[in-house]
Amino acid sequence: MTPRLPPVLSSIDLPLAELQCAALDGELFALDQCFCPIDEFDTIHLRARALGVVLDARIIAEQMTAAWVWGAALNPPPRHQLCVAIGARTRPHPSLNAVLREVVITDDDIDTVSGVSVTSRLRTVLDLVRFSEPFGPRQEAAVRVLITEGKLNFKQCVDSLTARRNLPQKRIALARLAALESPAPLASAS
Repeated sequence: MTPRLPPVLSSIDLPLAELQCAALDGELFALDQCFCPIDEFDTIHLRARALGVVLDARIIAEQMTAAWVWGAALNPPPRHQLCVAIGARTRPHPSLNAVLREVVITDDDIDTVSGVSVTSRLRTVLDLVRFSEPFGPRQEAAVRVLITEGKLNFKQCVDSLTARRNLPQKRIALARLAALESPAPLASAS
């Protein structure tokens, strides 16, 4: 019996040149900064594992990075968006191109996917509508997928926003959610 490769490989496992050659030979495919055997399916668990290779346990994937882990975005953002609870005192691995912010976050706002902390689908929606600049088609599509896949609805999102006091960017978020909830206008047939 041939030994099976682990589902996620990084430069910690093999030299980067070998991983890239195996990808060129069609044996592996790139997943963010890692590589996976071609018989692996690109799932939320595989994406989380790829991210977890370089994340400290206190770091939480958020915004478009969380959307990518949840499968609401095809590709990871150019710079990973990460957060930590206030006072966590940690930094992302130097090899990871990321921005890290300290946030107020509760246990209900965090899910664990294959050992990696990720903001819940609801928290991810709220963060995307609050902080995405620009809030373009990629972010809009991610919010719609997160709402659908998370079995959420716009009312839940609005209620969660309005229940939180002194929340920065609340008005912008409510306006963006209202715009997403209304159906897109149909093009005239004239």
